[in-house]
Amino acid sequence: MTVSDITRPNRLPWPPMLLALAALASIVLGMLAPLPAPSARWVALLGGALATLGLGLDLWAILTMRSARTNILPHRAADRLVTWGPFRFSRNPIYLANTWLLIGIGLAFGNAWFIVFALLSAVAVDRLAIRREERHLAIRFGNDWIAYSSKTPRWLVR
Repeated sequence: MTVSDITRPNRLPWPPMLLALAALASIVLGMLAPLPAPSARWVALLGGALATLGLGLDLWAILTMRSARTNILPHRAADRLVTWGPFRFSRNPIYLANTWLLIGIGLAFGNAWFIVFALLSAVAVDRLAIRREERHLAIRFGNDWIAYSSKTPRWLVR
């Protein structure tokens, strides 16, 4: 463990950067080299519902962190361990919501690149951000983190 693990989990705010890159790449590749995607109305409606669910979960998680008066920026130190609200169901509801949002947009607009990049960015966020964040939280919150992480899944299911 290094001093930087204690003071901040990451040097760069990887998750929002990866989300923006995934969205941009999906739009550009959707125009230049579209992938086959289902075009049924029910698929678009499902995508709209999933994107809305993602936005709602994102907002709920952000408001929960705000009510806890803790830092939300992924490259800054955590002030408090938030374990209520959407954090009861997932240790990373914002990243989960971002993934749902990208998949939903892909389904709603028939752009399969959004689905591809949603999954790739979820893996990248897991490797570049979440694992470092979890080491940071373990150092900062000790047994409270161990108890929380042992009962709450990283994404949604174990």
